[in-house]
Amino acid sequence: MTATLAIGIDVGGTTVKAVVADETGTVHAESRRPTVTPDPTGAGVVDTIARMLAELDEAARLPVGVVVPGIVDEVHGHAVQSANLGWCDLPLAALLEARLGRPVGFGHDVRAGALAEARWGAASDLSDVVAFVPVGTGIAAAVLVDGHPLVGGGWAGEIGQLRIASGPFAGMRVEEVASASGTARRAGSPDAKSVLSNVRDGDPAARKVWLETIDVLADALAGLTAGTGAATIIVGGGLALAGSELFEPLERALDARLGMLRRPALRPARLGDRAAALGAALLARGTT
Repeated sequence: MTATLAIGIDVGGTTVKAVVADETGTVHAESRRPTVTPDPTGAGVVDTIARMLAELDEAARLPVGVVVPGIVDEVHGHAVQSANLGWCDLPLAALLEARLGRPVGFGHDVRAGALAEARWGAASDLSDVVAFVPVGTGIAAAVLVDGHPLVGGGWAGEIGQLRIASGPFAGMRVEEVASASGTARRAGSPDAKSVLSNVRDGDPAARKVWLETIDVLADALAGLTAGTGAATIIVGGGLALAGSELFEPLERALDARLGMLRRPALRPARLGDRAAALGAALLARGTT
């Protein structure tokens, strides 16, 4: 049987990722390009996507899905707000369809990643309430209830935008402190992987930054757990690559915060940084 292909495109804060995937989640081709930022009109991202599609789908026959970060109104195709890209109520779906000359499945990057992890990844054996939390350039959550994402008009899951009320990071947003990029920036390192390497080498300054990241992330995940009753949290993004050095202290920190409440099981994401693009390919199939 011939595989049915679709293209999924994930517009990230630093990179635009595109995959050509079949209905089993197998990737047949992919492309990556830097994200144009700031891009208040969306022209840079639209042009980047058009170039990537010309490379991956010369005949312009495959269905396309595009997912973006921030507050997203899937119903009307608007990128309502994206701090990292400078978008404000941008009719991105319409801009893409006008440029590409074909329908575009449009959605939110983290909700799309959650759908992909539920279909092919770390949540494929789970039901009930599952949260997917990628910790990369930013932080956001997607909550699936019996396989369906909680949308809340596009506002659900934006835990990275919470303001820290007190302590050394008072007034800062959670993602400014506890994202992979925030962790690296606070440590003066090129990336979170380098911070972890310094922690393993016994660097006390790096260890302090790492533990601060875990504390702030635990506060956000505890609130998410109390509000949703998530039985499992799938952690993705660059920080999840730390493995037990993230998950074990994060579990202890959640235990300390949740008290009598059920602590969710923590699992690393399985689809890596392709999750959102694979989810976009799922959305693409809704356009045919």
